[in-house]
Amino acid sequence: MATPTFRAALPPIVDRETWLRERDQLLAREKAHTREGDAIAAARRRLPMTLVPPVTVQGPDGETPLLEVFEGRRMLMAYFHMWHDGKPFEDQCEGCTFATCHLEMRDYLHARDVTYAVFCQGPYADSAAFAEFMGYSFPWYSARDSDPALADGRDFGFIACYLRDDDRVYETYWTRGRGVEALTTSYHALDLTVYGRQENWEDSPEGWPTVSGHPWRLDGRPVAQWSRPGVTVTGASCCAK
Repeated sequence: MATPTFRAALPPIVDRETWLRERDQLLAREKAHTREGDAIAAARRRLPMTLVPPVTVQGPDGETPLLEVFEGRRMLMAYFHMWHDGKPFEDQCEGCTFATCHLEMRDYLHARDVTYAVFCQGPYADSAAFAEFMGYSFPWYSARDSDPALADGRDFGFIACYLRDDDRVYETYWTRGRGVEALTTSYHALDLTVYGRQENWEDSPEGWPTVSGHPWRLDGRPVAQWSRPGVTVTGASCCAK
């Protein structure tokens, strides 16, 4: 006998006038949320900054001064990517994969004088091979042997923002945890859909679908890896080729 297909619960059905009225009520809250976000961003722009001592990272051309990572632009946003030594690509950090895989289009950052780069916790040769497998086009460096002042005691898995003034580099902002969602456009898009992110922590009506297992993994791999060339399905229920 075939296993019954799970059917998610549905929202109440109402006439369009009622739907528009309730939608407009939510819109008022959304606008307030947007205005508060604008106010927080304004405060962020008014934060002081702190000088970063001369540090280097390892890149395709070897040891690279932090100043050169800017690629001539005024600002730099860096994601500090976790790394698990000796582990295959499918066992690397699913959260860092989720965060970084969204930043393939960077034209709008460049137009505002911002360079985006990744500083990986792992050695350059190993982690650069991972970046190549993932098909990343953004600059990739290793911070494995960098001066500890770069991470400044913070666990990898965070965003740091920098500003250069002549030959000096300053850190202007950093965030981790939910703050990293600034990079994850998929989450912001899912939040607009009726079932949301479908994660267990969300406040959803009874009967709403939730993902089983890890929210950023599918059949043993970070979700983004299934669309990469060379990844084949072996007894998994994934649709990737």
